[in-house]
Amino acid sequence: MPHSNGVVGSDGAGSGGEHGSIEGETAWRWLLDRRAGILNGPLRVDGEGHWQCDDTAGLTIEARSMLECLAPLAVRKRWTLAQLGQSLDGRIATESGHSHYINGFESLVHLHRLRALADAVVVGAGTAVADDPQLTVRHVEGSHPVRVVLDPRGRAPATLGVLQSSEPPTLHVTGPGVETLESRATQCVLALDDAGQFAPADVVALLHERGYQRILVEGGGITISKFIEAGAIDALHLMVAPLLIGSGRPGLKMTPIDTLESALRPRMRTFRCGDDTLFDVCLNAATV
Repeated sequence: MPHSNGVVGSDGAGSGGEHGSIEGETAWRWLLDRRAGILNGPLRVDGEGHWQCDDTAGLTIEARSMLECLAPLAVRKRWTLAQLGQSLDGRIATESGHSHYINGFESLVHLHRLRALADAVVVGAGTAVADDPQLTVRHVEGSHPVRVVLDPRGRAPATLGVLQSSEPPTLHVTGPGVETLESRATQCVLALDDAGQFAPADVVALLHERGYQRILVEGGGITISKFIEAGAIDALHLMVAPLLIGSGRPGLKMTPIDTLESALRPRMRTFRCGDDTLFDVCLNAATV
């Protein structure tokens, strides 16, 4: 398993000066340029996401780690990535639903970098109702993604912040015949499967049709699990915090298997992110 000791989620203040003078915030601006198709500057990335810098000796540990982790996302035009934060024992919340904050600030910064690289960020209705997240880029430089709430039965109240604010835009995706209260979100309708849920492939296709090619599936655990089982996720960024909750809501929850021969054995890399560990899990080698 390739491993980097760099800090990928730092705000640039934690490791500057280590083995170089080019810090994380400079590397992040290079990545934003590459995402926008701007090819000027010292960072060169090929179609596989492999990067080279004209002055690699000048990179801090943090800057090098950030480029290793995020260059594939900055250079590729289409991907679907999931992000999930959890404890060592695989919990994303206590039994009462308390989850603030399992992961540290550096992990939050990393999440905001993923949002800034994405065209759209997707959450299920359960996460939207429980957390009322803003789903914006606040801790890093970059543009806000379009927000997408998957709400097959129309249970998300119109009072949610993502439905009441128009900047950035929000897509509220519901099943056929669902009546919703007036909000500032754009209403979209998708067919439901036999279980009354959206097929992940249909969600991805809807977003592609609207021009959103880089998709971040942010939560919750059930939504991410369904996308992984459907083969709709190219990569998973699993952020593991050094704490044991002991009980509570699990992160990934997929269909049980009988033997380990059926288990997924994806290729992965690990990175430090403050006190947390980021597992960069490749689920589709052809894409990410």
